[in-house]
Amino acid sequence: MTEPSSTTASPTSAASGAVPTIRLENIHKVYDLGEIQVHALRGVSMQMQAGEFVAVMGSSGSGKSTLMNILGCLDKPSRGQYFLDGKDVSVLTKSELAKIRSQKIGFVFQQFNLLSRTSALENVELPTIYAGVPEAERERRAKAALERVGLADRMGHFPSQLSGGQQQRVAIARALVNNPSLLLADEPTGNLDSRTSIEIMEILQNLNSEQGLTVVIVTHEPDIAHFAKRVLEFRDGKIKKDFTVQHRSFASEILPTLPSIQDEDNLEESVGQTPPAGPNGSSKQ
Repeated sequence: MTEPSSTTASPTSAASGAVPTIRLENIHKVYDLGEIQVHALRGVSMQMQAGEFVAVMGSSGSGKSTLMNILGCLDKPSRGQYFLDGKDVSVLTKSELAKIRSQKIGFVFQQFNLLSRTSALENVELPTIYAGVPEAERERRAKAALERVGLADRMGHFPSQLSGGQQQRVAIARALVNNPSLLLADEPTGNLDSRTSIEIMEILQNLNSEQGLTVVIVTHEPDIAHFAKRVLEFRDGKIKKDFTVQHRSFASEILPTLPSIQDEDNLEESVGQTPPAGPNGSSKQ
């Protein structure tokens, strides 16, 4: 593990000479709360190249969520510059930032944020409506996105008819529907069981390795961060550690070693049906 320099860069950025997908220069974010000022970010500088998979970690109040809001063009820095694909987006207006979000960035949230009375297909179509995509193309894109996350047979289902993992897959499909170059996921496994969490990480790893999508996730779980290629650890609004993951975890290798949900259900049923033990420790018949 290495401590960051004044501008932390991806391991390949210097060698490739390519324009970074993300470049932050001395980013500060200060929130004015009446007479109190909260310094959420304190001079953050770093780079991410296209095709990276980065996990952002840190305790509550460390600045990681504020960083994601700025990366996603949901908020602007108090000072400093944010370059997205070489363009300084820190000086753009709200409407210009909304256009950037629509064209370049996909979002995945811990709470899924699906419309309850809308089918999976219609939920995925929503970003294309805001982007002004023609109706026929909207449906084509939404179907393709759901197929990419393994939900081709669940397009007509409502969120209440889907498991938590399936709902998160719909949320990922929605984030992909406008073909973004950057995917931001805020605690994408926070509400999921262990197996489903790894299934979601498999999708994100495949999108990164097979399609070259740049992925940034926020997580407080070290084992989830181990699926990324690089980790940024935040503390007190600053990057305290920036390192390449050694002995990275691969979801496709771990999943076959885990029991299926059906196996776990069968085990729980068999345990529940075990006859009570008699006084001598033998089962009562």
